[in-house]
Amino acid sequence: MHLRSELEMMSLFKKIVMDDPRIRLSVLEGSRTNRNIPKDNFQDYDISFFVTDMDSLKENETWLESFGTVIFMQKPEDMELYEPELGTWYSYLMYLSDGNKVDLTLIPLDEIDSYFKQSDGLVEVLIDKDNRVKGKTEATDEKYWVKMPTEQEFIDCCNEFWHVTAYVAKGLYRKEILFALDHFNEIVRPELLRMISWEVGCREGFTFSLGKNYKFLDKYLEEEDFNRILDTFSLQGYEETWRSLKLCCQLFISYSKKVAQKLEYSYPNYDEVMTDYITQVYSNLSKQGD
Repeated sequence: MHLRSELEMMSLFKKIVMDDPRIRLSVLEGSRTNRNIPKDNFQDYDISFFVTDMDSLKENETWLESFGTVIFMQKPEDMELYEPELGTWYSYLMYLSDGNKVDLTLIPLDEIDSYFKQSDGLVEVLIDKDNRVKGKTEATDEKYWVKMPTEQEFIDCCNEFWHVTAYVAKGLYRKEILFALDHFNEIVRPELLRMISWEVGCREGFTFSLGKNYKFLDKYLEEEDFNRILDTFSLQGYEETWRSLKLCCQLFISYSKKVAQKLEYSYPNYDEVMTDYITQVYSNLSKQGD
């Protein structure tokens, strides 16, 4: 398998655009425009084409063969199981036989202004046949920087975390493991990671991104603490999940107190009452076992 290089792929995109009069503007988006993201061979190519005739491109898709051999494709706007998110836009998510992945979006030409208004900032203009984009666009990930919480946001995070820990505990008590794990994975741990990101921001300044799904978080934590976070993913059974929940609570207490101190926010005492509650639930479960 010959994985085509970024230079080869960009040359290919340029040729596709220049050879098709229906495509008037092309932009590159996402991680490949972000100078703060380490480069690797398997980054997606997030491309958008602004076109004059969306219908003809969708009706006869042979032009997609120009990208190479497509081994798998998803067309989200044609799916019934999931609600389409792009409105009048249309996308092709393509895995190519050489190992590259291209996420291509077709956008009506008259929506250029609205596109740039709602853009996340990670956009680089590749070809603008008609000079429609005014001014130089410089890709930035500022929209994804860790943001300093207000005091109410801090309290809300604490409130949501401790509120949902009770659902996890009761799910484990009732032997409803999937219910418990869903609340753990979807709410409890994400609120922990949110709180940790705020603590990192307090230390390092709120002028950087931790990446999608906090993928760069390990660069800002002591190895011991990062390993403890990883340990909260140990959810193989009831006892393991109980231990992970307790560890999650310990980490949340530690980091939320640091954030409250550094930002001089009032620290709510949710942890005291809810730790007692969870302990009581676990104690009743232990008695059942006796």
